[in-house]
Amino acid sequence: MKKIAILGSTGSIGTQTLEIVREQKDIEVCALAAGRNAARLEAQIREFHPEIAALWDEKAAASLRENVKDLPVKILSGMEGLLEIAAMPEMEILVTAIVGMLGIRPTIAAIEAGKTIALANKETLVTAGHIIMPLAKEKQVPILPVDSEHSAIFQSLHGEHGNNIQKILLTASGGPFRGKKKAELKQIQVEDALKHPNWSMGRKITIDSATMVNKGLEVMEAKWLFDVDLGQIQVVVHPQSVVHSMVEYEDGAVIAQLGTPDMRLPIQYALYYPKRRHLSGKRLDFYQLSSLTFEEPDFDTFWGLGLAFEAMKKGGNIPTAYNAANEKAVSLFLERKISFLQIPEIINTCMEECKFKAHPNVAEILETEAEAYALIESRW
Repeated sequence: MKKIAILGSTGSIGTQTLEIVREQKDIEVCALAAGRNAARLEAQIREFHPEIAALWDEKAAASLRENVKDLPVKILSGMEGLLEIAAMPEMEILVTAIVGMLGIRPTIAAIEAGKTIALANKETLVTAGHIIMPLAKEKQVPILPVDSEHSAIFQSLHGEHGNNIQKILLTASGGPFRGKKKAELKQIQVEDALKHPNWSMGRKITIDSATMVNKGLEVMEAKWLFDVDLGQIQVVVHPQSVVHSMVEYEDGAVIAQLGTPDMRLPIQYALYYPKRRHLSGKRLDFYQLSSLTFEEPDFDTFWGLGLAFEAMKKGGNIPTAYNAANEKAVSLFLERKISFLQIPEIINTCMEECKFKAHPNVAEILETEAEAYALIESRW
């Protein structure tokens, strides 16, 4: 039996991970953690019987503690709860699927405890890749990507040890506004931005896909995961979402991973790596695929993507400013307090005005997040 813990169990990645647990029947869930969705977490506790469960909100945790007092489960809260789960002795794989920089400290704790990381939290590497990757190497801990694009790259690298990468081709669906120009996006409403053409995701990541900031975050993550220069990463818009990403080698050969747009595939691949297991669901029917198309991104309309490359070139804590500004801006957009096109404007402002720190530690990363939040709150 594989023994796992899931941070972010009530979100999109978390619930799909539990679908795999149901289907495969040889995974034991040691711990579950969520933000504030106590009702869904309670249902998960009753189905999967974890030893520990945690909610970020203490009041919600207290209520949950009362509701599950008939079960032998320890209910924790806050960062202390996440850190205790991350270092559980019996747990083997930590699935990090919480949104935001909350994932940094638990990921570090899990690496230090020698746990395999199934990484679905972009912010961990975007903001702290310079800390996480050397630590994982030192502790000889595998970091297995769960994002479909990074999993595709990881799979395309399999068996190619020692062969030089020419470039990584990171595919993007283009989101719901592919082909549109800035003028057409002025009146975009929340409902429009939440209509992703291919993927079923949480609200925040769906907005990130619409702005293409999500792809910018993936560029940053890919640089750290695969130890390549920024100039070796090329974003390619592929609206069919069949080719999940590609690797070009120095001889010109390109290896790609293809599949239906089903997040369970990269999740299961990370959980069972290096073995593949049967997975229910649709399969690609090449007789039905009329065409696969590829386009250059529109960096003018989707300004947030270009800002990601700029943030990585500046380095230090600027990727943190980028990420924190986007988190806050997306929240404001979802609350209908700013327009869709203000999201990249806010990111750019924070990148320019946050105090630069060349080699930020975890405390300084969190200080930059707070600085970006305060800057946004003072102006928007």
